[in-house]
Amino acid sequence: MTDEYWDIYGADRQPTGRTHRRGDPLPPGDYHLVVHVWIRTPEGKYFITRRAPEKEIAPLVWEATGGSALAGEDSLAAALREVREETGLALRLENGVVFESIRREDSFADVWLFRQEVSLADFVPQPGETIDARLASPEELRGMARAGETFFSFAYMERLFCFAEGLEQGRIV
Repeated sequence: MTDEYWDIYGADRQPTGRTHRRGDPLPPGDYHLVVHVWIRTPEGKYFITRRAPEKEIAPLVWEATGGSALAGEDSLAAALREVREETGLALRLENGVVFESIRREDSFADVWLFRQEVSLADFVPQPGETIDARLASPEELRGMARAGETFFSFAYMERLFCFAEGLEQGRIV
């Protein structure tokens, strides 16, 4: 496995011109870029994947696809690459929108929403990352989140569902 490098940003999300090797401690005040990618079908279901059992954090938990941007990648390129690597799916860039950007302790997380038809038959798991995929309604995802460790829930999830519904109804341009 080759080393993975991230671009480093300051607290204002401006690039510093430095890179960081994944796995090394990130100095305080340094940030890297992370993407969360939610795929919503025309039927209003979300494509989620199940994490591999060997994952150090949250093994076997269902989640939206995501990961860190590699050095030289912007948010969109990272979102498209992560989905392709972890699921085998090809997203169309014109179907995506950044729903929210969140500054966290050591990263900026861009939450992407892609509105696109996807088929579970096209899912190709990535060894060591994903083992399964499914389509779930917001109600099903809420139930999974309430059940505890079965779904990697995020604080923004309800806002995302409302945003997606607004886009579908033409209330958000």
